[in-house]
Amino acid sequence: MPAEWAEHEATWIAWPHHEPDWPGKLGAIPWVYAEIVRALHTHERVEILCHDESVRRAARTALDAHDVDSSGYRLHLVPSDRVWLRDSAPTFVWNESGEVELVNWKFNGWAKYENYLRDEKIGEAVEKITGLPRIVAKRPDNDAWMVLEGGGIESDGEGTLLVTEEWLLSDVQVRNPGMTRHAYETAFGEYLGITRTVWLGNGCVGDDTHGHIDDIARFTPNGSVLLAYEADPGDANHSASQDNLSRLESGGFRTVRLPFPRPLMMDGQRLPASYANFYVANGVVIVPTFNDVNDRIALELIGGEFPGREVVGIHAVDLVWGLGTLHCLTQQQPAPQGNSSR
Repeated sequence: MPAEWAEHEATWIAWPHHEPDWPGKLGAIPWVYAEIVRALHTHERVEILCHDESVRRAARTALDAHDVDSSGYRLHLVPSDRVWLRDSAPTFVWNESGEVELVNWKFNGWAKYENYLRDEKIGEAVEKITGLPRIVAKRPDNDAWMVLEGGGIESDGEGTLLVTEEWLLSDVQVRNPGMTRHAYETAFGEYLGITRTVWLGNGCVGDDTHGHIDDIARFTPNGSVLLAYEADPGDANHSASQDNLSRLESGGFRTVRLPFPRPLMMDGQRLPASYANFYVANGVVIVPTFNDVNDRIALELIGGEFPGREVVGIHAVDLVWGLGTLHCLTQQQPAPQGNSSR
């Protein structure tokens, strides 16, 4: 599994259409997506899945309004339930020859939501569009189709993977009943080429995936891990982030503490607002921002760990009402191995 900063062929997203993901705010979300495409399309092609023809027309209208060059993106008619391709799309990997293949995990709505049958078929659609080989991932213990989401795995491209115990080993939102730590590590080795799995504890407050790594800890090409860290002992994120810091430091990682924004609430619910949900593309890192005093600090810290890349903030206060931001909605397609990283 390549690091996210390896050269990309493209970025994949799906255009928003499911109003219950952003109750009362769906109208604002396509404009956020248009800004995301505007920030990315001059660096790499953006492949956009559209639920139906009306969604495709709406996407083109928004992109035209934001002056996005149509040569920098492609629109594909692919039905979906939700648009979080980090989790429902396949993971792009290199095979032994350095060619790109698709690892197609089973998606089951994070073991929480019932409407996921269209999303479960996105791997087949990506295979058809790209022509890339698709591997159906199987559990090593019983050969069943293995449930996994890309937001839960973080690779340094050198054989090390970060995951959380909350996501895969707790008794809440169980993805693969009965699957053990050892079995997961075996699967990571088989499908992602992982030789070392580092288990952190819990994810951040408000994350309805129950512990995805991409809200809390991210590798960088600078040899560090950017860790979402809450310094306030009275904040609900403090104890988990302190535990994760201890685990990383004891594992020998250079850890850069990335602050959380102040608690972001909507209708009495704390949202999973985290700067760690950034996305790395060719020549640029796009970072969620939250109208917060820590926005500037986070942008500077991330920029320091990604030298040579532009760092672009994307306003995400409305976006995070859907319980995810930039990394959750994107999926990278790496170029074949051997291409120079950017």
